[in-house]
Amino acid sequence: MITSYFPKYVAPFAFFVLSVGALDTFIAAVYEHAVILPNRTETPVSEEAALLLMSKNIDVLEKAVKLAATQGAHIIVTPEDGIYGWVFTRETIYPYLEDIPHPEVNWIPCTDPQRFGYAPVQVRLSCLAKDNSIYVVANIGDKKPCNDSDPECPPDGRYQYNTDVVFDSQGKLVARYHKYNLFAPEVQFDFPKDSEVVTFDTPFGKFGIFTCFDIFSHDPAVVMVNKFQVDSVLYPTAWYNTLPLLSAVPFHSAWARAMGVNLLSANTHNTSMHMTGSGIYAPEAVKVYHYDMETESGQLMLSELKSRPRSDPTFPAPVDWSAYAKGIKPFLSEKLDFPGMIYFDEFTFTELKRNAGSYTVCQKDLCCHLTYKMSEKRTDEVYALGAFDGLHTVEGQYYLQICTLLKCQTTDLRTCGEPVGSAFTKFEEFALSGTFGTSYVFPQLILSGSQLASESHYEVSRDGRLQSRSGAPLPILVMALYGRVFEKDPPRLGQGPGKLQ
Repeated sequence: MITSYFPKYVAPFAFFVLSVGALDTFIAAVYEHAVILPNRTETPVSEEAALLLMSKNIDVLEKAVKLAATQGAHIIVTPEDGIYGWVFTRETIYPYLEDIPHPEVNWIPCTDPQRFGYAPVQVRLSCLAKDNSIYVVANIGDKKPCNDSDPECPPDGRYQYNTDVVFDSQGKLVARYHKYNLFAPEVQFDFPKDSEVVTFDTPFGKFGIFTCFDIFSHDPAVVMVNKFQVDSVLYPTAWYNTLPLLSAVPFHSAWARAMGVNLLSANTHNTSMHMTGSGIYAPEAVKVYHYDMETESGQLMLSELKSRPRSDPTFPAPVDWSAYAKGIKPFLSEKLDFPGMIYFDEFTFTELKRNAGSYTVCQKDLCCHLTYKMSEKRTDEVYALGAFDGLHTVEGQYYLQICTLLKCQTTDLRTCGEPVGSAFTKFEEFALSGTFGTSYVFPQLILSGSQLASESHYEVSRDGRLQSRSGAPLPILVMALYGRVFEKDPPRLGQGPGKLQ
């Protein structure tokens, strides 16, 4: 069964805007899909068996598309790997791949299904878009033949790409994007030789698209926003949550806020792999999100978004992320710093020993400052302030500067940085800042139960402080300023460049 969440005040509006030309706002939909996975096999299945599995997943997606369309949605995003899963080798994924042409060919697969050969998945997605008058975003696999004239051609004579496609409301293919930053386990796909920035225009703004691990990148993610000035980003992902700092909803919503764009994020749903967390995020607010580790159900979300958020008076002012932190002296403390690991990175931590106070912790060029007040200092919970300034090197390479306040898993300081799900300590006041060497900082505030804090309870000041604003006591699990220093990155975040063997 597919359930949906849609703020009720939006519904009457949805039917009004459909008759307008250039729209000031639009209805966005994302679907978190519990993917029907193929059996793991060492040998490829037949094309017929592959299509049968994909058809089962598209049957589920079709219900979500139709439900979204009946509620006035203009566009729907479905997840990465949402049509066939991810349990593949290079050889076993081949029957699931189709040859996806460049959108410049001006093709509506639904009305011209044989034009580019065998393409049943593209035909069906095109018809879903056309028959329901809605843009459909999906993730499938592309195959491109090559030969010895190409020195980088893989031994099997083909390139295989993790690919996003977009069909407009007439069913026309309007975007094709080959994922540039492959995650380490994606051995079934090739790295594209060059990064491509894929954008397209609609009556409700300019859109860009990239996939999962790309969100960590400068190219294409930052380039798409800063150089190509997109209004909204479509984001299929298969994201497994890695607490405390890399949970899907907090990280993706923080990215939308910091980059000043709408982000339509559709994650796969698989609790055994900690995959959940989808949402619709605007620069000024989280519109709707879904995080569910209890059930195996899919979830449809809809929300109204501004078509061109940069031109809106509520568009967030730019932040100088180091202005405050570089203007103050480090807070004096007991200097009892200790090391701790978060996702294979060694942080420098200091324990919060009192119910209120100010602390500074530094690593290399980054100093993190925290001022706070707890309702009470509990004896059964320990919090620490941490700093990391360095190159992350596991499952990708990318340079980070991070300031974080977090609850330790137990009262043993050696557990600081380990995943934890609940907190009872409540913070009445807080202000976190850091001497960042980058303008790309993503602010997160996660409460007990892995829930996002409401924007009414905190703010990001123009001088770079993540601070309380309401005085309401908050059971904080994690507070973080997650900085990316792109100029210190290697050329590509993943394993590439070059072919995968």
